[in-house]
Amino acid sequence: MSHSQHPVALGLERRVGGAARLLATVMALPLVDGIFPALVLAGALDGPLGILEVGLLVFGGSATVAVILAEMDGTWRAQVRTTLGVGVVVIALAAIESALAPTIASLLDLAIFERFAAVVILAVAAKTASARVGEYLPRPAVIIGLGALASLDPAGARLVLVPDPTLVLKGTLAASVGVAFALGVAVCGPWLRTAVDVDRFRFGSAVALGVLALSVLGLVPDDAPLALSVLVVTALLAFDPDKSDDAETASLNGADRNEALGSDRASGTMADGGESSETRRVSSDSLRSSDGGDAATDATDPDTATDASTDTDVGSDRAPWL
Repeated sequence: MSHSQHPVALGLERRVGGAARLLATVMALPLVDGIFPALVLAGALDGPLGILEVGLLVFGGSATVAVILAEMDGTWRAQVRTTLGVGVVVIALAAIESALAPTIASLLDLAIFERFAAVVILAVAAKTASARVGEYLPRPAVIIGLGALASLDPAGARLVLVPDPTLVLKGTLAASVGVAFALGVAVCGPWLRTAVDVDRFRFGSAVALGVLALSVLGLVPDDAPLALSVLVVTALLAFDPDKSDDAETASLNGADRNEALGSDRASGTMADGGESSETRRVSSDSLRSSDGGDAATDATDPDTATDASTDTDVGSDRAPWL
């Protein structure tokens, strides 16, 4: 069972199992559910800040952090290799979907589709914040499908054979940002596991996703990277160096207690054994000296020897009735 308390990671872990497959599912989920194409079509990748926000919140995100820190075993080098293998596939798929974006855009009314894209992000934010709330919300793929049907405009449909290289580059960069973030978490995993509160980072990421949805709707100015700012503040608040010190202190105290307990047991055993052997030696010496002393006294005392021999002689000469 998953050691992570992240609702999305827990739900996916029950379905796919395995840390590598779980990480691949979490990072590729925006591509499969249609979240990433929706953001591309909604213009979320227009600027460098938008690329950072989408890369960190959609492909990086708290679910990726939870999987790497709570699920993946082995050395950090093995975790980096696994993350890099998953990341290459994610980047390739992101580039393909970015290339297909102009063709998809010709089929849809983007003004309507952007609203559904914002609703999808809000749903993901709610699922990230609370598993109980997420149970009552539809899946992102369902929302994206409804949005595609509502915004479908086949009159202007056209097949774009030559993809927009700028859009492909932006989509590739966004996925690369998320993969680079995941690699950083894998490299620093041994330290982050004892210095970062994953649940605190999860709630902050949910808030940042909500702010990103507002920016897609145009309720937040594009020149104000509020979602990225919220994510940075979340990372700072989730960082807890005292947690690492407390864990190290507890470990050292436990080792000291075990060592002291072992020393006490060893010294107690040695003391008991020494006392018992000494006691047995003294008792044995006393017993031998007592028996030997009495025998020697009886043997060396002439009066006692004479009396004993006389009693023996007299006893043997007397009649039974006397």
